[in-house]
Amino acid sequence: MSANGIQLHVAECGPATGEPVLLLHGFPEFWWSWRHQLTALGSAGYRVVAPDLRGYCGSDRPPRGYDLWTLAGDVAGLVPALGARRATIVGAGWGGAVAWTVAALHPRVVSRLAVVATPHPLALRRAVRHRPWRWTAPLRDVALFQLPRLPERALRRPGGAAAFLTSGAGAAWPRTPEFAGVAERHTAAMLTPRTSHCSVEYFRWAVRSQARPDGTRFARAVDRPVEVPVLHVHGQDDPWVPADVARASARWAPDYEFVPVAGAGHFPHQESPRHVCEVLLRSL
Repeated sequence: MSANGIQLHVAECGPATGEPVLLLHGFPEFWWSWRHQLTALGSAGYRVVAPDLRGYCGSDRPPRGYDLWTLAGDVAGLVPALGARRATIVGAGWGGAVAWTVAALHPRVVSRLAVVATPHPLALRRAVRHRPWRWTAPLRDVALFQLPRLPERALRRPGGAAAFLTSGAGAAWPRTPEFAGVAERHTAAMLTPRTSHCSVEYFRWAVRSQARPDGTRFARAVDRPVEVPVLHVHGQDDPWVPADVARASARWAPDYEFVPVAGAGHFPHQESPRHVCEVLLRSL
């Protein structure tokens, strides 16, 4: 499907018409990470669409455009491409950062916002700057991603994506029978040509933009209230994002609901899919 000058691969479930619910995946995921929510929401009568974000798997993988300005434009352009005026935006991880940005920069296309494991970009930025010692493990990975070629090789190695899923998950999920198959699917997705490189470019822009004018402009642009209801789902055992940092997002969301998920880490939509589906259905 064409949006913002590129082709995006999408998976759909439910009716072919009506206001869509867009499910935006994170890292190191792809559209399939929303498999439970696709079927649950689709069976409930919602038109559900899960795209591969720019640079991932079935979508175009151009050499540039992995900044939140452009990624938000991709999603905003996908809404009219689906024949709709507005959509509910649901995002996890990097998809959550894109969702927050769409709501700030393109509010007319958003009817409701739901984010999973993702603080508002400015809440995260301020937390890292003010108390960097709380972020030793995630900042170590982000620093690794700034190196040329090495992170791409790590992601393409057997079990490369599985290592990130394991380190970000709660204690229970990696020990379940399904986890090996899930990890295998995500590892295979990273072997799609250029996907490993493009997925790392998200992190490179996030770091390098901090000292550049485009990063300052972005911070000013998203520093505004989100005009629609916001549902924030967060794993209580998330090792990458503390709950108090996630809750600080309420500053930019006047109509805000925070829902903790017990036992889940950074991927509650995959770790506790039934509970997350119930929460989304109640919110919708």
